[in-house]
Amino acid sequence: NEYKSYLSMPPKKQEKPSKGGKDKAMKPKSGGGKAKKKKWSKGKTRDKLNNAPLFDKSTYAKLYDEVPKYKLITPSIVSERLKVRGSLARFGLEELQKKGLIKLIDKHGSQVIYTRNANAEDS
Repeated sequence: NEYKSYLSMPPKKQEKPSKGGKDKAMKPKSGGGKAKKKKWSKGKTRDKLNNAPLFDKSTYAKLYDEVPKYKLITPSIVSERLKVRGSLARFGLEELQKKGLIKLIDKHGSQVIYTRNANAEDS
């Protein structure tokens, strides 16, 4: 019996409300409530490139006039500047190379690098 009283806790003491002002002890503390669920962002959207699938006369002329003057020529650069599809830019550059207007520097996998032809520039 003595052992049992040793384990039991003493009775809780109730705090007396302070005389000055409102009861701070009786006021329940705000637990923060439920936080708003985080919304997932939609991500950055890119504008769709509306590149031409075929050469028209003006872009074909640009291919022969402007592209051989570029210092670095890749299908992606031609595609971006002439607003044509990448596959079309690739075929156009192969044609320019066959005609000797541009010079192949490196062909590695899908990346092809050309430069302007020094011989055509002098004449």
